[in-house]
Amino acid sequence: MTIEANDATALGAAMVPEGIELSKGGAEVWSPSITPPIGVELSDEQKLACSFRILAREGFCENIAGHITWANDDNSSMLVNPWGLWWEEVSASDICRVDPDGRVIGGKWDVTPAVQIHTELHRRRPEARVVVHNHPYYVVLLAALGLVPEFFHQQSSLFDGELGFVSEYSGEIDSPELGADLAERIGDASVVILANHGAIVTAATIEEATYKSATLDRQCKLMYDVLVADRPATTVPPVVRPAMKASLLERGTEVYWAGAVRRLIREEPDVME
Repeated sequence: MTIEANDATALGAAMVPEGIELSKGGAEVWSPSITPPIGVELSDEQKLACSFRILAREGFCENIAGHITWANDDNSSMLVNPWGLWWEEVSASDICRVDPDGRVIGGKWDVTPAVQIHTELHRRRPEARVVVHNHPYYVVLLAALGLVPEFFHQQSSLFDGELGFVSEYSGEIDSPELGADLAERIGDASVVILANHGAIVTAATIEEATYKSATLDRQCKLMYDVLVADRPATTVPPVVRPAMKASLLERGTEVYWAGAVRRLIREEPDVME
């Protein structure tokens, strides 16, 4: 990107209007008294199947690749997708259960050893009950360029203080040792781009993990489009991001999830089977 140093609109933080008191954001400022429900009670297996299909619709996938794990409260086991099904075709009955070492203890299918990407993160990060991994196109594009998305849009505030980049590529991760090494390099970051590989998103709930993942590739596409435009661009001011992040997470997560699930069940009811 070419930026002239004396350009008044050169790349940098957008200006906060002088004399304006910034919102604190989040549920503290405003919470809805009622929101439209999904309309049905979902089992954990149904929720996870919905997450796979929602993210497939959002482009956060690459054909047979990727996994989402959802650990129970004490990390004694976790739900995961089977090897051999694309995300867009996973139904609740396809979901498998594995132990903390990735061995299948429930379900009718096999699970790839690449689940070790997840097991060691769950072991080290008890707050990261859900771990999402795949190779969405624009994430991979930025990964090849050694970049993470900048804060070009307010929605990217979801990732404020949480973005990481792992620059080393060690090939397929299919053992506890390789999984542990990756987990150490990821550290505390909850949204990580892996060089020449893909992305890992962690969260405390399936709803938040799905919302963040769905948002990530769109922000990476925006980053790429800004680079291609080769014009001056501004970023969301750092002082604004925490409040926007709070509003997105505290007000947006459940609403995004409910709407995405309602549409999915309406159009692909077999996800519940």
